[in-house]
Amino acid sequence: MTSSLHPALTPDPTIEHRARTVLLTTVSSDSHTWNLVFLQLLLEELGCAVVNLGSCVPDQLVLDECRRHQPDLVVVSTVNGHGHQDGKRLIGALRGEPDLSGLRVVIGGKLGVRGAADGQIDTALLAAGFDAVFHDQNALDGFRRYVLVAAADRAVAAERVPA
Repeated sequence: MTSSLHPALTPDPTIEHRARTVLLTTVSSDSHTWNLVFLQLLLEELGCAVVNLGSCVPDQLVLDECRRHQPDLVVVSTVNGHGHQDGKRLIGALRGEPDLSGLRVVIGGKLGVRGAADGQIDTALLAAGFDAVFHDQNALDGFRRYVLVAAADRAVAAERVPA
C-alpha cells in the first residue's frame, strides 16, 4: 500500500528540519475535543511537534505552558461559539506578559453564535492581538498555508543568524 500527501502537506526540503513546537489549546469555556484531535493530526502531518492542552483550559494554564514549552506557534481552536469573548481575554493575557507578548498566536473555529452577523469578529480579534483568525469556509486551507509560511519564515530567520 502506498500513501501520498496532498502537495500542500509535503514537507519542503529547504525548510529547517527541527519540528516546530505548536501549543494547541481551546478557550476556558469550550469542552469540545474533536477539533483539537483533528488539528493535532493536521499539524503533525505538517511536521509540527504538538502540545495539546485539551478542553476547558484556564488562561493561566495557557500562560504557564507557553513559558514551559516556548512554542513557535500557539493555536487556539474553539467550536462552542464563545471564542470571540474568551479569545479576547486570552490574547490580552498573553500580550500583557513581556516574556510572552511576542508569541505568534492564531485563533479559529466557531467564534460566534450569530452566523453572518459575526462578520466583524475577525477584525476585533486581530485588533485584540491575534496574528491571524480562521473561521470561514476557507479556514482550513488558510490555516494550512499560514503554518507552512510560518515555518518558512522561521527557516529564513534562522539563516540570517550567524552561527
